[in-house]
Amino acid sequence: MSSGPVKLLFVCTRNRLRSPTAEAVLNQGDSVTAISAGTNHDAETTLSGDLIEWADRIYVMESVHKKKITRQYDALLQDKPIRNLAIPDNYRFMDAGLVVKIKTMFPEFFS
Repeated sequence: MSSGPVKLLFVCTRNRLRSPTAEAVLNQGDSVTAISAGTNHDAETTLSGDLIEWADRIYVMESVHKKKITRQYDALLQDKPIRNLAIPDNYRFMDAGLVVKIKTMFPEFFS
């Protein structure tokens, strides 16, 4: 891992609700830079090999995202485990409950 901020990549399907919320919330924390992307071709920001290479840590919202990433980018994932946050697709962007859930999952970035 490089020195400087920890680079977190959050992935959902269309990059419109869950992963952009995680990006916004985590970018408020100390010593972290977060980016979000989606696995679908019509995502706001489509997941790419460059984003996989950029990230120190990769988080997905559902197991289906992990399967897609592993299948498509296996060669780039040698030292990058993917963690499934198990956040269902039933939140709006910046939903208060989702924000609390995300902050609870990443207490090390909020002091």
